Amino acid sequence: MKTAHRPRRLAATLLAAALAGTGLTVAAAPAAHAAASDAVAKLPISSYSALAVDSVHQRVYIADQRDSQTNGTVLVYNFQGQKVTTLAHTNSVSGLALSADSATLYVGERGRIVTYDTETLAQNGAVTAPYDTCGRQLAFAGGKVFTTDAYVFQSSYCATASTALDMMANGTVGRTGWNDIGRLQLAAGGTNRLLMGQPAESGAANPFLASFDASGETLVRDASRRFADAEGKGALALKDMAGSTDGSKVAVADAGHGTRLLNSGDLSDAADQYQALPTGAKASAVAFSGDGKYVARGAQANGSTPDLLVQAADPTDGTPPLEFVFEGSLDGGSVTPRGLAWSADGSRLFAVTQNGGGSEYWLHVIQPPAVQYDTRFTGGLSNSPAQAVAGEPLAVRGKLEFDGPAPAEPLKVTATRTDANGTHELGTATVKEDGTFTVLDEPGFVGDATYTVSFLGDLTHRPAQDVTHTMSVAKAPTSIALTAPAEADMDTGVEITGKLTVQGKTPAERPVLTVQRTDRLGTGSLTSVTVAADGTFTINDLPRTNRDVTYTVTYAGDDLHEASTASATVLVRR
Repeated sequence: MKTAHRPRRLAATLLAAALAGTGLTVAAAPAAHAAASDAVAKLPISSYSALAVDSVHQRVYIADQRDSQTNGTVLVYNFQGQKVTTLAHTNSVSGLALSADSATLYVGERGRIVTYDTETLAQNGAVTAPYDTCGRQLAFAGGKVFTTDAYVFQSSYCATASTALDMMANGTVGRTGWNDIGRLQLAAGGTNRLLMGQPAESGAANPFLASFDASGETLVRDASRRFADAEGKGALALKDMAGSTDGSKVAVADAGHGTRLLNSGDLSDAADQYQALPTGAKASAVAFSGDGKYVARGAQANGSTPDLLVQAADPTDGTPPLEFVFEGSLDGGSVTPRGLAWSADGSRLFAVTQNGGGSEYWLHVIQPPAVQYDTRFTGGLSNSPAQAVAGEPLAVRGKLEFDGPAPAEPLKVTATRTDANGTHELGTATVKEDGTFTVLDEPGFVGDATYTVSFLGDLTHRPAQDVTHTMSVAKAPTSIALTAPAEADMDTGVEITGKLTVQGKTPAERPVLTVQRTDRLGTGSLTSVTVAADGTFTINDLPRTNRDVTYTVTYAGDDLHEASTASATVLVRR
């Protein structure tokens, strides 16, 4: 849905995949633009704090933080991307969390945590919490809500403020005793595990990640890790983190190192890691699907570089991921930090994207197809006419076979021609009901030309392996026709008319023809003639002797046209 290069993937193209029932089976594929299966909503917000998905009531909650002087809101959308309502607050809001049964929504304000009944969307409670001026985070783990708080006089100090970790239980919010500097991030790492991480902006020498057992009344740290590079400097640019459903792994979106996969037991590096994000992409978000089998990896990237990868959560599964590109005012430019969440059954992925300045936001509801079918090119490619000629129409024909039912809309193939002047995109060709297609072209250079035809996939068909065909492109033929008198007098002279016929491209400049006269005295050159716009020309001559005189007219040709010649003999009398 950022080069000669292969044609860019169309907006309706999914790069490879099938989400079957509760999950997705990813198949080999190239990169895609934001897929046509997206429902995209432009969000009426200029800031973003958190995303939560209620699969029981099929609602998506998005927190618009705003600043300390502005009333905040929580936007509510349904699974089709339609706005349901807005939950208005009298203070800025930050942080969202859902109870395990999705019955209660928790919303963080500056001095309290507000609760909503998710069935009615009515506010049903508010609990006082330690005052926060930096934007608290919320996470639900072990049957309890955990929140951060930091107090500073100016928001510019938040990055290095002392931040406390609090716990909400039995209707009250109290300190856990855990604290550190910076805008500490929270995430559930499984049913009873809480994750806490320190962002790079904190200025900590070695930013940390910690895992806590949240099952009891006291929060117990069971693993921690500080990240340092070879020089001992901080080496964790934390943007997001997520725990697998079974609690065995933790995925970290690290803007400096991509997606890190860690063992949850001690937060050590997992033996197998995900492949690197595309060149130029910086990790910004990560989320596991409801059954823990799949992972979505968000990024911030420019142009046609993918901003979102969806793939098997098992890093040893070598199946290429689905890739999405978000560009421009219809999609946003990249996945915002902490901007990914799945529905519980894995049938929908929700992604919040932002523009480059972080002042505009979009919600994408991505529904990968339930089934994708295989496709293949069969029989190779052929061309007609059999001899390709520079500057003349050429048809390249082939056949695409596809499994499954006939598509609702005709499939399209894309084509390129690679010749002495590089690679040229030829656009798309429609696949007929019998699978045949015709790519029309007009090669512009003499020599070998290689045609590559691609099927990039659609919502229900996987991409096919490209098919190529190389042919020799010849110069376009030319011909000269002469009209001369059978006899002429030396006194009145000879007039010959003619026409040069040039196939293919019209020469950039009018052709010039050479003229030779052969008589009983020998052969000599006459003045050259320039062909008129319609190809005609006239030769006038006063013969120097009688008897048979032969006039030979020659076109030397050029880079795209063959040479040609013609002769006419006139009997000259005294």
